[in-house]
Amino acid sequence: MDRPEIPDPIRQRFRSTDECKPVDGGRRILITSSGGGVALVERETGKAVFWASVRNAHSAEILPGNRVVVAGSYGEDGNRLVLFDLAVPEKPLWSGELYGAHGAVWDGQLWALGEKELRLYDREVDGLALRRQWELPDPGGHDLRAVPGTCRLVVTTGKRVWLFDRERQAFEPHPDLGDLAGVKGVDIHPATGQVAYVKAEESWWAYRVLFLDPGGELPLPGRRLYKARWMITK
Repeated sequence: MDRPEIPDPIRQRFRSTDECKPVDGGRRILITSSGGGVALVERETGKAVFWASVRNAHSAEILPGNRVVVAGSYGEDGNRLVLFDLAVPEKPLWSGELYGAHGAVWDGQLWALGEKELRLYDREVDGLALRRQWELPDPGGHDLRAVPGTCRLVVTTGKRVWLFDRERQAFEPHPDLGDLAGVKGVDIHPATGQVAYVKAEESWWAYRVLFLDPGGELPLPGRRLYKARWMITK
């Protein structure tokens, strides 16, 4: 991350990218780095309009009211969700413990994924209030994404891929990916339903993006891929 708007101490935290999520109809990109940085960048100009430091940041989600929540994973000062005002870089409004925090999805409430649990939070004025939590079928919660047009969430863990039904509040194995271990990221195209996913091939990374419905792959030799996100523009 070389944007001059970002102060140098924070800019140095973008040593790697673990999520690059299109928001606002693809007009902006929400970026997190396990090096400890998070930024919101205008896609057309490349300008950073928000930045902050969150230990081991692994995912982020835009909330109403010009807010962003960041899931910070393991380590000292990590294992938490952190809420910011997008108009005020670097200054947290609220933070709360979530061990192994890795994923966040907003659907009118906040769903957050930790090492061993899936949680549901209500929005408060400048914070979040835990409403419910569910133990994961196996540990190692990693990626959390909504299945467009359904009440389901995709949840990846260390050994499997699951679907969580938000209405029935129950987990079931993903029909195609359920038995796969080491799946780092899953995303579903909202128009076509095609699934893009990344399964670790060496340590935590892969050299290709895999697809379902229809199947296929996109080799990217020499790249260390972690997650895949569809770029949807409006």
